[in-house]
Amino acid sequence: MTPSKNPPTVLLVGGGIGGMAAALALARLGVSIDLLEQSAAIGEIGAGLQLGPNAFAALDALGVGEAVRRGSVFTDRLVMMDAVDCGEVASVPVGEAFRARFRNPYAVSHRADLHGAIHEAVKQHPLICFHTSAQVESIDLGGQGVTATTRDGRSFKADAIVGCDGVKSVVRSRLIGDAPRVSGHVVYRAVVPAADMPADLRWNAPVVWAGPNCHLVHYPLRHGEQYNLVVTFHSREKEEWGVTDGSKEEVLSYFEGVHARPRQLLDRPTSWRRWSTADRDPVERWSEGAATLLGDAAHPMMQYLAQGACMALEDAVTLGEAVKACGFDMSAAFKLYEAARVARTARVVLSVREMGRLYHAKGVERLVRNSLWPGRTPERFYDAVEWLYAWRPERCLDDAPESLRPSAVTEAAAVLSRH
Repeated sequence: MTPSKNPPTVLLVGGGIGGMAAALALARLGVSIDLLEQSAAIGEIGAGLQLGPNAFAALDALGVGEAVRRGSVFTDRLVMMDAVDCGEVASVPVGEAFRARFRNPYAVSHRADLHGAIHEAVKQHPLICFHTSAQVESIDLGGQGVTATTRDGRSFKADAIVGCDGVKSVVRSRLIGDAPRVSGHVVYRAVVPAADMPADLRWNAPVVWAGPNCHLVHYPLRHGEQYNLVVTFHSREKEEWGVTDGSKEEVLSYFEGVHARPRQLLDRPTSWRRWSTADRDPVERWSEGAATLLGDAAHPMMQYLAQGACMALEDAVTLGEAVKACGFDMSAAFKLYEAARVARTARVVLSVREMGRLYHAKGVERLVRNSLWPGRTPERFYDAVEWLYAWRPERCLDDAPESLRPSAVTEAAAVLSRH
């Protein structure tokens, strides 16, 4: 559909991966963007992340796929090991056959490298204006357009607003008002030089060492010069969502029952960052008029399928396609975007929770988990994840009902006008 109105102005709250991707998707359509980031500088904290084929499909649609590929490590397989007895649970190749099936690779990247590649593209766009140290405290959706007010008293006005501001989203608080579900799962992340990794664990693969109420993950970063280490455990304490410095002593206390081979990884980092994680129960609606949500603000999830950033990238592309399809009618576009994304992202959130249960199985459940994959061909695995990895930008609006498509709305209005 050809846009039927002049391009609007949009406020984007949050300058993370989802916010940056949304800025790029909308600015490429001619939309003017004010991007409000609460930090003093545009940047990304964290360590590594995994990028499935669906993420690369979205990145290509945004025009930054090749830049991200240059900083990524393309893995040979996905591996799950039993952290108790050191046995292999599953090993799935993600080489040529996988790439042919899903039209893109499986890769790992430093979070800052992914964010930086998108940032470089949006910095070049004249329609995007950055505002740092802009912590949004309230939004007003009344009257014409929207207004966001920051903690330091600045006001920003636009035709529409998109909350890309994470689990503790101010925009979501205004639209929905629900509370995060603190999981009780604590994640420690660190990056170590390759030379500090045990030689027998320098695998070109994301490796999960699954243990009782805990697991470890490692994979290479930055052309194999570094390794990302992630450990997760069920906390004994009552947790509150947040990020703090961690302690090696706490980590060691949760991994006493695992095999010495994966446990040696806990001695490698010189510092840790501690994430007390949270998600939210899926909702059917996250838009209201000229306001909507994207990424973790819309559907925060835990890390067990490595899809948080991937879903935010899909969101950004889908949002852009909805705005284009609706001819810059932002309320209609937000409804279309939401309808295209709600069921898929809810499926991911719920699947992630179940995957966490598999990772942390103990007793008989551990035995059941270890019996699920032996003898399965790679093709059976590919079939199982096709719903997730086969996402394509050109079909990103297909899950929305026909009644929300602009052609259907126009036809219905024409019929009404004749009566």
